[in-house]
Amino acid sequence: MKQIPNLITLVNLLCGCAALLSLFQGWYFATAGWLAAAALADFADGLAARALKVSSPVGKELDSLADLISFGLVPGAILYTLLVLGAHPDFSNPMQDGIHWFAFPAFVLTGASALRLARFNLDERQTEGFIGLATPACTILVLGLLMLYCAEIPFFLEVIEQKFVMYALILALSWLLLAEIPMFSFKFKHLRWEGNALRIIFAAAALVFLLIWREVALAPIVLIYIITNIVRHFTTNRSLR
Repeated sequence: MKQIPNLITLVNLLCGCAALLSLFQGWYFATAGWLAAAALADFADGLAARALKVSSPVGKELDSLADLISFGLVPGAILYTLLVLGAHPDFSNPMQDGIHWFAFPAFVLTGASALRLARFNLDERQTEGFIGLATPACTILVLGLLMLYCAEIPFFLEVIEQKFVMYALILALSWLLLAEIPMFSFKFKHLRWEGNALRIIFAAAALVFLLIWREVALAPIVLIYIITNIVRHFTTNRSLR
C-alpha cells in the first residue's frame, strides 16, 4: 500500500515518455493526450499519499524526476518542434530530418525546469502556492502553442516563423520558472468561498473557455494566469511600501 503513490508517479513518468515518442512521430494530439494523463497522475499521486498517510524522501525525489520528463523534457521538445516547423513548414516530421541546431535553444526551458524542480524540493515556502511558474503550468502553455499550430491559426503561424520571437518566449518562460513571483495554486484545503475566491473564479472561467474553444484556449488561459499573478505580486509590493 505504501508504494501506491510511487507507482502512480511512475505512471506520470511513463506517460511523459509516451508523449515524447508521439511527438517524434508527429502525432501531436496524441502528445496532448499523454501529457493530460501525466498531469492527472501527477495530481493523483499526491492525493493517494495523503489518503494513505504515507510520504517518503524517495517519493518526493521520484516525483521531481518524473516531472522533469513530462513537464521539462517534453515541453522543450515541443518548442524545438515548433521552431523547426516555423522555419520549414513543409516538413512532415521535424524529428526525422536530422538535428536542427538553430532550434536547440528550446531545451534551455528543460534546463530551467530541472533547476526549478531541484529548488522546489528544498524550498519550504511552497506549501500552499508556488514561487515562480510551476512546470505543469508552463507545459500547458507550450502544449497550447502546439495546439494553435495544429489549428492553423494564421497569426500564430506567422509568430513561429520569427525565430527571435520564439527565442524570447523560451527565455521568458525560463525566467518565469525561476522568478521570485508568488503564484496561486489550485490546492483546495476546504470548499468555502473565503480563501478560495480567486481559485474558484479562475477555474470556472478556464472551464468555460475550454468548453467554447477547447484546446485552442490552453495557451491563453495560462497566459492570463501568469499576468494575474504578476499584477497581484507588484500590486501587493506597492501597497506594502
